[in-house]
Amino acid sequence: MTDTIDMTDNATTPGLFSSVTRRRFLGGAAGTVLVFSLEASASGMMARAVAATKAPTAGAVTGWISVNTDNSVTISFGGAEMGQGIMTGLAQAAAEELMVSWAQVNSAPTPAAQSYITGGSWGIRGNYSKMRAAGATAREMLLTAAANQWSVSRGSVTVADGVITNTTTSATLTYAQVASAAALLTPPTNAPLTDPSQFRIIGKTVNRLDLAGKVNGSAVFGIDVIVPGMVFAAIKNAPVPGGTVSKMPLAPTGTLAVVNLSTAVAVVATNTWAAMNAAANLSVTWTTPANASQMTSSTIATQATSLMATGTPGSPLAESAGNAATSYASSTTKVEATYSLPYLAHVCMEVPNCTVSVTPTSAEVWVPTQAASWVVNTVTSITGLPASAVTVHPTLLGGGLGRKIEQDYVAQAVKVAKAIGKPVKLTWSREEDFGHDQYRPMGLVRVRLGLDAGGSLNSYATRVVAPSPVFQRGWMGPLGNDNVEGATELVYSDAIANRLVEYVRHPAPVPTGFWRSVGDSINCFAVESAIDEAAKAIGQDPLAFRQRMLANNPRALAALNSVAATIGWSTPPAAGRARGLAISNGFGSIVALAFEVSQPVLGTMTINRIACAIDCGMAVNPGQVVSQLEGGIIQGISSALWGQTTFSSGRASSRNFSNTRLLRMRETPPITVDVIQSGAPIGGVGETGVPLVAPALANAWAALTGTRVRTLPMFPSAGTMSG
Repeated sequence: MTDTIDMTDNATTPGLFSSVTRRRFLGGAAGTVLVFSLEASASGMMARAVAATKAPTAGAVTGWISVNTDNSVTISFGGAEMGQGIMTGLAQAAAEELMVSWAQVNSAPTPAAQSYITGGSWGIRGNYSKMRAAGATAREMLLTAAANQWSVSRGSVTVADGVITNTTTSATLTYAQVASAAALLTPPTNAPLTDPSQFRIIGKTVNRLDLAGKVNGSAVFGIDVIVPGMVFAAIKNAPVPGGTVSKMPLAPTGTLAVVNLSTAVAVVATNTWAAMNAAANLSVTWTTPANASQMTSSTIATQATSLMATGTPGSPLAESAGNAATSYASSTTKVEATYSLPYLAHVCMEVPNCTVSVTPTSAEVWVPTQAASWVVNTVTSITGLPASAVTVHPTLLGGGLGRKIEQDYVAQAVKVAKAIGKPVKLTWSREEDFGHDQYRPMGLVRVRLGLDAGGSLNSYATRVVAPSPVFQRGWMGPLGNDNVEGATELVYSDAIANRLVEYVRHPAPVPTGFWRSVGDSINCFAVESAIDEAAKAIGQDPLAFRQRMLANNPRALAALNSVAATIGWSTPPAAGRARGLAISNGFGSIVALAFEVSQPVLGTMTINRIACAIDCGMAVNPGQVVSQLEGGIIQGISSALWGQTTFSSGRASSRNFSNTRLLRMRETPPITVDVIQSGAPIGGVGETGVPLVAPALANAWAALTGTRVRTLPMFPSAGTMSG
């Protein structure tokens, strides 16, 4: 039987609902005897012990700790694990204070109500201290329970690897043996934390908790989820953003239903392949939005140029110090350059997908998401169910990069499941993913630098023209500021008395979102390219020019000097090679990057070596920091050399890997990463490897060829996998 179902007004079809037995995954086999639930309060963070049969009652919860009957511990995780290793890093923070061995540690996801949004490289720096506090509080309660059982003071007991020792009698108890008693105690405030000099786990490269499952195939990503009785759906989105269904087709032969979602049509079948093939060949009549012509790349570029000249900047100004205009006018040497960047798709390996079961009284969702709590809100708004009736199972993510914070694919899956009354697994095709993304905004950035007679930079002014994902979501007014990261609060700011940063919002209606490193990915290219151009204008070495400005910023100077030493800046490169570098301070960390490149064939680039240094204050897991930087650099290379999405009346050029060029493994050069443990407050890591790639490459290319690239991608004609 096939059906055509209308969900344009969240309509339901009576009588199609059925009870479904659903499996829970990523669960532990050991019995839980105690749960410590981490919560935030007005007076600070505290841990709360509750019996295993009770649900945690905390408000803004970021994780909890379970002691299991086999004396292992499960440190729950409230974020999104998409390969960045945050699940392991936060577990390290708690395990350090629990005084357990790393072999005793497992991890599991928290309920959505106890999750946090993963983005902006905030996972570790936002939750590290909380997880340490939770581990310390749990440890103290367990030790106190043991002391009470022995009728001795807390000072008479010690612990190692989850085994408590009575220092008077040498008797021992495991955490599991005292967990039930500990659950009855009042959590202490300000439990003592381990002296960093005594760290056993924090600051060490330990095995990732998610790695074994990814190697043996047991790891569950969203695309792996199977629930009993489910059917499969694929999407055909309107070809132009904002388009709507004008006329629905009949359900194709061999499918179960087609569902009208207003801006898309879902095809339901007995397997994903059948659903995708039917959706690809589905003939839908669409209504094209009136603003489609505004979504043409040439039109967007022309409007950006006009806005650069006459657009009204956000208020208050993104950054203002001294008088940049006056200082620039009187400068001995003036440098002005405008840089252009394209829209970019996220290009996650795992396409958007979501599995949903909806009944008249409940909803259950399995989804790779960076915002589990937002998923709950999406479900309640569509179904009318209370949040308490919604269960969200966040899965591992096959890449997120900001794309999977969005709710479009979740909303579609919920509507389809509600319409057909069965559990549904909805999966986007690669073409739908690339062609209907929430893209990294295009950007047009003008930088003006003024230098005095001594070659010191005394005026810095940047004007950024770009669409605003924040405005498009209704989170800021028309004259707010967005996409200025990487242009404001530079590592050089203390050396530049006169600074001005303006943001002019571009009104292009192309859907934009949060792409890995957001505004930094736009502005670092412009600013660090302009810094190199200023050094050339006064005949100074680019490294020495930066070193001079960083004299009073020792952390930044150390990172810059590290990459210079690693790349061998003080000695000339081999014949036919040249070097370029860049530095920034995004996401609470300082990163420097240097490239050595060559041109084996006229108009082509080979990247021979890469040196990177990061000062993220303290690296909880240094090996994972290195991996994150390597991954970010590789993504940055693909984007800088070939990445772009263009539009013709709203239709995106990006369709699949056939016209979306990525760096191949054999093309990936040696990458050296120096992790500087400065002891500064913890900074972010996940986004920091991307922004500096484009300027460092452009600077190296200019040094090699004498050609300054101010428009990305650097090699647009090679933007296919066969290029």
